[in-house]
Amino acid sequence: MMTAFYHLYRLILVITILIGLIGCKQEKPRELGVFRTPNATESFDLDGIQANGELIVLTLYGAQSYFEFYGEGYGTLFKLADAYASSIGCTVRVDVMRSENELMQHLLAGDGDIVTYGMPVSDSLQQEFLLCGQQELTQFIDSLKPIAWLVRKDAPLLAQSVNNWMEANHQQFKEMTTLRITDSSGRVYTPRRRSYSPILNRAKGQISQYDHLFRKYSTQCNWDWKLLAAQAYQESAFDPNAVSYMGALGLMQLMPSTARSMGVSISDAFDPETNLRGAVRLINKLNDHYRSISDTHERLKFILAAYNAGSGHIDDARSLARKYGRDPDQWNGNVDQCVLHLSEARYFNDEVVKCGYMRGTETYHYVYNIMDRWNEYRKVK
Repeated sequence: MMTAFYHLYRLILVITILIGLIGCKQEKPRELGVFRTPNATESFDLDGIQANGELIVLTLYGAQSYFEFYGEGYGTLFKLADAYASSIGCTVRVDVMRSENELMQHLLAGDGDIVTYGMPVSDSLQQEFLLCGQQELTQFIDSLKPIAWLVRKDAPLLAQSVNNWMEANHQQFKEMTTLRITDSSGRVYTPRRRSYSPILNRAKGQISQYDHLFRKYSTQCNWDWKLLAAQAYQESAFDPNAVSYMGALGLMQLMPSTARSMGVSISDAFDPETNLRGAVRLINKLNDHYRSISDTHERLKFILAAYNAGSGHIDDARSLARKYGRDPDQWNGNVDQCVLHLSEARYFNDEVVKCGYMRGTETYHYVYNIMDRWNEYRKVK
């Protein structure tokens, strides 16, 4: 009897171990976030990258290197990397690190193909990596010190390809990094803006030629129409044909992806009423997002900030506020300060921050400029 139980016990134990092993094999590898594979040991040179169809670039957050705005990538060096990748038939995947040391470590580990952050050139750097575009990048970025992109020494074909591309195309760098928006008909829009007076006719109480639209659509988001007018002036200076250097379109400067999600096509974004209708839909969406902020006047500032920078960055600023003992539901002197800090590496690399670097001073001034102009517009009778 004991022998039977012993064999049964051993059988159960073996089955349990086998199930565990099978489970381990089927379990997804631990999410490493920015790396190509959990154990990236193979080296990728140009031919392997082209066969894979994806160029993995390692970079740091920064105004020139890389940042995200409404889910899209920006930054002069990022735009150049994207242009190079297109030239070799690849798309770009961006993996953001937290320091220059991390960039070098993960490039050597094979977690990416190229560092497209402007690395300061040094003797030790030249001994360890292949440098790309030193002369072209230093001149284009107007850096006081030589900078370069980095490639591993076991990827000489990639380095040669990048250097050849830099040499052949450096005179077109400005053209490559100038934003262009193309609508469904193939028409191309580039940055443009004409400024109009902030008050069209004070004596008649007319702020702009779009006052009737501000009155009409302000009721749909429960705003004072003069607040909507103040935001429109901050966005486009009342120019319905404006295109920003970030690609925002029309009277209320909707980003193309945002416009589409609000039911506005690129070509229709230049119609003042259609653009404003889409903007009010976005305002209502952001109002729902920040409904937990009970003070409706205070909530306005968060809506404006998120309209300008995207709710992800403002949520990051609120997370920083919570962590550092500030009030996440108060803008003045609290979340506004955290927004400013999100352009500093210490803060945009914080573990509570999900969307990385942002141009905090722009959003900070955006909110206060609109609130100040709203106060001025309320005096117009």
